[in-house]
Amino acid sequence: MADTAAHPRRNVTVPVGLWIRCESCGAMIYRRILEEELHVCPECDHHYRIDARTRIRQLNDPDTFEEFLPDLESTDPLEFTDRLPYKERLAASKRSSGETEAIVVGKGFIKGRPVIMGVMNPFFIMGSMGAVVGEKVAAAAERALNEQLPLVITTCSGGARMMEGMVSLVQMAKTAAAIARLDDAGGLYIVVLTDPTTAGVAASFAFLGDVTLAEPQALVGFAGPRVIANTIKTALPEGFQRAEFMLEHGFVDRIVHRRELRSEIARIIDYCNK
Repeated sequence: MADTAAHPRRNVTVPVGLWIRCESCGAMIYRRILEEELHVCPECDHHYRIDARTRIRQLNDPDTFEEFLPDLESTDPLEFTDRLPYKERLAASKRSSGETEAIVVGKGFIKGRPVIMGVMNPFFIMGSMGAVVGEKVAAAAERALNEQLPLVITTCSGGARMMEGMVSLVQMAKTAAAIARLDDAGGLYIVVLTDPTTAGVAASFAFLGDVTLAEPQALVGFAGPRVIANTIKTALPEGFQRAEFMLEHGFVDRIVHRRELRSEIARIIDYCNK
């Protein structure tokens, strides 16, 4: 028998967060492996939601992204209060996300191709679109027009920001008008739909792209499935709001795995600039 007194058992402490259980297949994933796989489960290909800065690093050539309008911040035009005053909710989102708003815009390079880029952040009030998001999208479209560069926007949003009421809703028209001006001038607009892209964002600039890409299994639609089912009083097809269904019905041009996005966007830019 081993001398346990001479060889005491060690208590090994595993750092919190070192392993992650996949929310789709339940597999245990080493965090570093998940990051190396661009936050895609290596077992089931589940694409995790990622913040704007992570997406920017994944898409752009190293150290090429130059942000503009970083200091634009939402106000509280309606002095809105639900469970929390809107000002407190904004402050909490800024602290938790490290961002000032739900979208980051700037100029970057994808495999050497210069682009104007907008990336939405699902961790800032669920990527909702208020006045600042609308202004940044419009400014990005205008800059793409002025510099004659492709516009690439990665969407991830719960829709219009209800705390800003009508101010939020008019951003749908504002962003659509800015994209229309880019289109009239012959500019290239590429949209990447990620999980989720819904409501006012889906009903405006997210579905106005010249080329619409989507990540696998991304939730895409206007209203939630229960709302739609209760409205039309009928059963809905399985997965009818997923990217694959959208592809089958012509709303999406191509489903692209996250690891292939850079190459696919570069290929589209080259093709359209021939």
